[in-house]
Amino acid sequence: MAPSNTSSNDGGSTPARNPGPDGASTRLPGKPSGSGTRPGTHPAIHPVDEVLPPVKLFSTGLQHVAAMYAGVVAPPLIVGAGVGLSAADLALLISASLFTAGLATLLQTLGVWKIGARLPFVNGVSFAGVAPMIAIAKGSIERTGGPKDALPVIFGAVIVAGALCFLAAPYFCKLIRFFPPVVQGTVITLIGVSLLPVAVNWARGGSPGAPGYGSMRAIGLAAITLVAVVLCNRLLRGFWQQLSLLIGLAFGTLIAFPLGLADFGAVQDAKVFALPSPFHFGAPAFDAAAIVSMCIVMVVSMTESTADMLALGKIVEREADEPTLAAGLRADGLATALSPVFNGFAASAFAQNIGLVALTKIRSRFVVAAGGGILILLGLFPVLGSVVSLVPQPVLGGAGIVLFGTVAASGIRTLAEAGMESSANTILVSVSLGVGIIPIAVPNFYDSFPEAVRTLMHSGISAGCVMAVLLNLLFHHVGTTRRSGSESLPGQAPGATVPTATPS
Repeated sequence: MAPSNTSSNDGGSTPARNPGPDGASTRLPGKPSGSGTRPGTHPAIHPVDEVLPPVKLFSTGLQHVAAMYAGVVAPPLIVGAGVGLSAADLALLISASLFTAGLATLLQTLGVWKIGARLPFVNGVSFAGVAPMIAIAKGSIERTGGPKDALPVIFGAVIVAGALCFLAAPYFCKLIRFFPPVVQGTVITLIGVSLLPVAVNWARGGSPGAPGYGSMRAIGLAAITLVAVVLCNRLLRGFWQQLSLLIGLAFGTLIAFPLGLADFGAVQDAKVFALPSPFHFGAPAFDAAAIVSMCIVMVVSMTESTADMLALGKIVEREADEPTLAAGLRADGLATALSPVFNGFAASAFAQNIGLVALTKIRSRFVVAAGGGILILLGLFPVLGSVVSLVPQPVLGGAGIVLFGTVAASGIRTLAEAGMESSANTILVSVSLGVGIIPIAVPNFYDSFPEAVRTLMHSGISAGCVMAVLLNLLFHHVGTTRRSGSESLPGQAPGATVPTATPS
């Protein structure tokens, strides 16, 4: 969204800006962050804090749920299948993941005390923990011989990892000083790029074992959905344009029925109502090896959540400062620690919804809170969740290309503001992107590495983020000479400090 001193198309107003020393925009003197005021008027509500009318609130919140639904139900499906749960227990695990994702999203968007980023930030089950949780389950099954005995060990490790995240949040967030625009832009670009293969796999049918996977019907349906979303963005205006993704998903799903790519079986078999059953699989068990494994996963999730909050702050034009990051990470930790009580797993940011915010330009956190409320209802009423699951994977794939591409485009725009004329920044971006793309291009590249390295580097986002931070330290912090307080290092946000520099 281009900065302007006029009202934006989502009803909010954007404060006037001037370019800063490193090409990033800064607000004019006397303009408080997000005030958007004009002479003779009262201070405007920042679009992030704007409460939309009920119909718009519900429909745009539902759009966020549609964008993230597949990502929420996939981890419990994979872990449940790996543990060997029955169909009934698997359905309970999915409902629990929807319910806890809704609670975590409400905690992030509405906030309590110093918990919650209070940004349009969607939380759900972290994919980073899937492989370690399956490994924990297999080890437990080998020792005990029972699949249900594995889940309490997983839940115990998740509780401890969540508590660690909560306690470490105020210290971890101090890493923001190592995330100048050049690092932020690199990580945001990687978020989009790393998600695009997911969209392509959805477009082919979701998984190689799915009926019709890779067929022209599946790919054609994805293409139809993609064209529908693009045309809605081009031809519609105002509120209907902001619902372009939801309209595209609905249109693609309707086309899927005559093609035989949609199935009503899940709706017919679903229960109407089911209350969450605390510790349904037994009281948590605490195993040292499992706890260490999940704590490593949580550090990776914290790194990704930090990057996602910085990306979202750029998009909604409310910078994610240190207190915001600390509050957001506390919400991640608390939601993760409480999630196993209701049979859920670790919670972290959902990057695809950042793309939706950028695409629709609806920045209200209450829209995402409405989505959190819908997720809770889907968890309590499995029949409603099954209706949402009618959207076929190819339809999600077509829409996902737009969503994830929008995230990558936001990162490129941030890089354009970061001063890419600097050779140091060029090397930083090129190497970080290259390292981040390795696990995307060759998923088994790190298979022979130690488990801790695999956990960190298996995600292109965390791998590229770590490399970008290290190169930023090398080029802009280590061995730098004393500079005046009015100067910024290349790629460094104005006012950032370095160990040997005079604080500005």
